[in-house]
Amino acid sequence: MIQTLEIISVNLWQILISLANLLLIYIILKKLLWKPVKKVMDQRQAMVDDQFAAAEAAEEEANRDKAEWAARLATADAEADARIQAADETARQHGDRIVADARDKAQGILRQAEAEAALERQKAEAGIKQEIAAVGTQLAEKMLEREINPEDHRQMIESFLAEMGDAT
Repeated sequence: MIQTLEIISVNLWQILISLANLLLIYIILKKLLWKPVKKVMDQRQAMVDDQFAAAEAAEEEANRDKAEWAARLATADAEADARIQAADETARQHGDRIVADARDKAQGILRQAEAEAALERQKAEAGIKQEIAAVGTQLAEKMLEREINPEDHRQMIESFLAEMGDAT
């Protein structure tokens, strides 16, 4: 039993033709399909690059906006603090003014009360002096039984009381 190996045999011409066919198909496909496919791939790459560039630009703009808003917020905080301090200062000044006015009014009331007290004291002293003079006159009249006239006696008592008032 001898078998032939024709099935496995190598036919050089057939291999060369197959390689030539493969080369021909490659060249045809390269000429016909490579350029359009490359063009589509380049367009897609350009589109992706544009999208990345737009995304980076948007991110940079967002970062600038964020920095700007942070600066504005800091400025607003500083302005709010300044306004609060100004309002505190105004309130403090207003409170000081109210306290000073109240103190002035209290001192005025005190001075008025002291003046009224002094006036009442003077009135009371004058009334007491008159009563003492009247009582003294009556007493002296009874004691002297009219040796001195009442007007002279009143003048003597008033001068005595004036001397006593000056001494106190």
